[in-house]
Amino acid sequence: MRGEAQRPRVVVVDDSRMDRELAADALRSEVRLELCASGDEALAALARERADLVVSDLTMPGISGLDLLERIRREAPGTDFVFLTGKASVESAIGALRMGAADYLLKPIQAEELVLVVRRLLARRALVEENTRLRDMLQTVEACRGLATCLDPAEVFAVGLDLLLKSLKRERGLALFRRTNIALSDALILRGFSDGEESRIHNLLVDEKQVDVDAFRELSTSSRGPVHSALRQAGIDVEGLLAVPVSGEESESGVLFVLDGGRPPDENELERTRIVAGHAALSLRNAEQYHRAREKAFIDDVTELYNVRYLLLAADHEIRRADRYGNPLSVLFLDLDRFKLVNDRYGHLVGSRALRQLGGVLAGCVRQVDTLARYGGDEFTILLVDTGHDHAMQIAERIRATVADTWFDGGRGESMQLSLSIGVATYPDHGRTREELLDLSDKAMYRAKSIGRNKVCSANDLGDLPRD
Repeated sequence: MRGEAQRPRVVVVDDSRMDRELAADALRSEVRLELCASGDEALAALARERADLVVSDLTMPGISGLDLLERIRREAPGTDFVFLTGKASVESAIGALRMGAADYLLKPIQAEELVLVVRRLLARRALVEENTRLRDMLQTVEACRGLATCLDPAEVFAVGLDLLLKSLKRERGLALFRRTNIALSDALILRGFSDGEESRIHNLLVDEKQVDVDAFRELSTSSRGPVHSALRQAGIDVEGLLAVPVSGEESESGVLFVLDGGRPPDENELERTRIVAGHAALSLRNAEQYHRAREKAFIDDVTELYNVRYLLLAADHEIRRADRYGNPLSVLFLDLDRFKLVNDRYGHLVGSRALRQLGGVLAGCVRQVDTLARYGGDEFTILLVDTGHDHAMQIAERIRATVADTWFDGGRGESMQLSLSIGVATYPDHGRTREELLDLSDKAMYRAKSIGRNKVCSANDLGDLPRD
C-alpha cells in the first residue's frame, strides 16, 4: 500500500460548503484531498504544493472556474482540470474543454460518477508519467552507449559526468578520481565553472587533497560535507550535492558530483543516475582490462620489466617532453658481462632467474618516473627523465657498483656474482632522436667492455674503437 505522501493530490474548489463536503466524502479514501472555498485559496494551495488534479466549480465569486483554469495552465502546467457546473450547456462545456479541461460533471455531485472520473484521469496521468519515465530511461541508456568506446579512465569520468549533467538537466558538476599510473595522485574534471573558480577548486581538491574519494561508498545526496566545504571555500554557491561513486573491479575509482542548484533530484532522476553510474562502472572495468592487456603486450615474460616495444614508445614520448620543457633526458644502455658463461655453467633456467633478480635490483636503483626495460637478451635500457649527463653518470656508477656487490642465485645452493658494462648518452648533448641516443649509449657500453668490462663510459668518450 502506498504511503500518504505518495498518493495523488486532488484540490477541490467550490464556494458551496455542501458540494465540498460531498466531494470530500467521495474522494477522501482515494486521494490526498484539499478543499478550497475560492479560486484564491486554490492558487495558494497549489503554490504550497503541486496537485495532480483540480476539481473546480465553473461559476464562483471572484476568480471564476475558467479564470482559475487559465491561471493553472500558465503557472502549473500539466495539472489536470475537471469542471463542476449546475448550469451546463454544450457551448460552455466545449469552451472549457478547448481551454484544456479534461472533463466536466453536472451538479448536484454524484459520488460514484465523481470517483469514476477522478480514477480515470489519475490512471491516465499515471500511464503518461510511466511512459515518460520509460522514455527518459531509454534515452539515458542510449546516451550511455558512448561510454562503451571509452578505454581511458579519465575519458570514462569525463563522458560520465557530461551524460549525468545532461540527463539531470543540471549545469555544474565535477569528477574527482584517482590516477592509478601516478602514485598518490588525483585528477579533476570540472563543468560549468569559470576559469578562476576552476583554479581555486583544483587547488583545494587536488593540491590540498581535502576530499578522499574512497569515503564515498554509495549514491547519496547531501547539503554539507567536505566537498561542500571546499566548494564554498572556493567561492562557489552550493546547496545540495549529488555524489555518484564509480569504481572498476581493480584500482580505478572516483566520484561524480552534481550541484543540484536548489532542486534535489527526484526518484526518476535518481533512477537515471543509477543507469549512468552502472554504465560508467562497466566502462571502467573494460578500461582496466584493456590496459591490462596492453601492458601485458609491453611486459617481458622473463624479467617482468617493460620490453623493447614499450621502450621505443616511451623514448619517443620522453624526447618530445624534454624538447617541450627544455629539460635533459639521459639514456643508460646496460649489458651483462660474459653472461653466456652463466648459461653454459648453470643452465638457462638459472640464467633466467638471474635476469629476473637483476631486474629487481635495477628497479631499486631508479625512480618511479624513470623507464626500465629489457632491450633483449642480457641487455637493459634505462630512461632517466629530467637528468643531465653528469648526474646520469653518477647514477650509472651507482648501478654498476650495486650489481657488482649483489650475490645472485646460482641454483643448488650456489651463489654467483655478475657485472655490468654501461654506456650513457644524453639529450640534447649527444642526439635529438631516439635512434641517435640508443645508438650512442650502445656504443658507449661497448667501449666500457673494450676497456675491461664492469665499467661506465660516456658518449663523450667515444672514438673509432671497433665493437667486440
